[in-house]
Amino acid sequence: MSEADFVVVGAGHNALVCAGYLAKAGRSVHVVERRPIVGGAVVTEEIVPGFKFDLGGSAHILINHTPIVADLELNQYGLDYIDLDPLFFAPFPDGSHITIWRDVEQTCESIARVSERDAAAYRKFVRKWTPVAETFVDAFMNPPTLGRLAKSLVFDSMARSERAWETCRDALLSYDALIRRSFHDPRVQAVIGWMAAQSGPPPHEAVSGPLAMWHPLYHQSGMKRPRGGSGMLTQALARMIEAHGGIITTDAPVEEILVAGGRTTGVRCVDGREFRGRHVVSGAHIHTTLGMLSKDSVPAAFRRKVQKRRIGNGFGMVVRFAMEELPNYTALPTPDTTIGGAHHHALQFVCPSMDYLDRAFADFQAGRPSRDPALLAMTFSKADPTLAPTGKHTLFLWGQYYPYELANGENWDDIGNREADIMLDRLADYAPNVKSAVIDRLVETPLFLERELGLLRGNVMHLEMSSDQMFFRRPAYGAHQYRGPVSGLYFTGASTHPGGGIMGAAGRNASQVILADLAG
Repeated sequence: MSEADFVVVGAGHNALVCAGYLAKAGRSVHVVERRPIVGGAVVTEEIVPGFKFDLGGSAHILINHTPIVADLELNQYGLDYIDLDPLFFAPFPDGSHITIWRDVEQTCESIARVSERDAAAYRKFVRKWTPVAETFVDAFMNPPTLGRLAKSLVFDSMARSERAWETCRDALLSYDALIRRSFHDPRVQAVIGWMAAQSGPPPHEAVSGPLAMWHPLYHQSGMKRPRGGSGMLTQALARMIEAHGGIITTDAPVEEILVAGGRTTGVRCVDGREFRGRHVVSGAHIHTTLGMLSKDSVPAAFRRKVQKRRIGNGFGMVVRFAMEELPNYTALPTPDTTIGGAHHHALQFVCPSMDYLDRAFADFQAGRPSRDPALLAMTFSKADPTLAPTGKHTLFLWGQYYPYELANGENWDDIGNREADIMLDRLADYAPNVKSAVIDRLVETPLFLERELGLLRGNVMHLEMSSDQMFFRRPAYGAHQYRGPVSGLYFTGASTHPGGGIMGAAGRNASQVILADLAG
């Protein structure tokens, strides 16, 4: 087989984005993927006949802040985004509810029904933190350097802020503290806090305040879904790469990244096949990638540095349901549960307060599944009928917190169904019809996420997203510019800046570094 300019290990969305930019620049690309389908953790499969389940990420928010879809002209390769509005819907035990719409004023009207004081506070919060959040987008969309980060996150933030010293002070807070300082009503606090918690850091972790500061940007980017499922993004990327002469090989788990004379020469698969390339880009987990490199090819200091990066102990699990009908929330009843209401377009929250979230995390810290998990329900079949047979629906239920390693020695293969039942029970407290509406389900425990999607220890972000593992310390100082310790080797994916989530920035940034290296 002829040698390609680039062999790309893994076909997750960041790896495909990187490969897409390289192919568009005229470079020959060969993508090698271990699973039978491209997509990594952005993939959709028909697990239950007639029902399309996402196996990984589902809500497309962050990618809307990037030029990737337009740059790679993905609409020409089958990507059809559906705009979803409202964005978030939160029912509460007392029968009240809050809806977060794309429009800020419409959102404030909803908040005012539970707290007029916090409606005004929300408007102020959005106005105050929008310019600061925009600087984070700037930082995410470029390879991290100390100079660039200082400019984006310090000088630009201060210049855009009304009171610069408050910005610096509040960025050092936990998101729990920032939210409690900003809002009075526990229900409003919970809506902001539960979205902030999606990145993984616990509510009281210092310097996690920016996870809440990001919230105003949801009103800018909105939320989208690819028609046909989340995986239609990666399918479009694959078609784009092939249209530009790229090759994609599936069912080909890579065993070793080949190195000769101090530089990469390609990869060897488990079955013995070899694919040659002048450069190798790995989109696999950084610890997995290190395992593909022989001990003598990587400096010991570099290996030790990366191995110290915390994967953590997982933090969530998800259950995918084939359903007879949509959830019928007591707080906002639906006359026809096969049709549903506008709130079924939204991410639906079961997290009544920050105290509730704290208790769920306390269980996780003790090494046990949360007895009362915070939940995020997704019913995208409301907006996209292609996901289920006529009159039927899908329900994806994400829950936190769930440790990969259990303190009592139990095994996830034994308790997965039990915990899935508990998750459904908690949702039924708010939507009593769901338990009788289940047709079938797929339980994705932290162990499942590791086995099927290569997400070590069940961490969907690859590495913990704490402040000491972000920017130029992701995955580690010295590897933060997407360059590996071997000549010709590059990294991308959620292990690299800016981390997890369906954004594609890591792939785009890596391609910029690579193309600049080639031009230099």
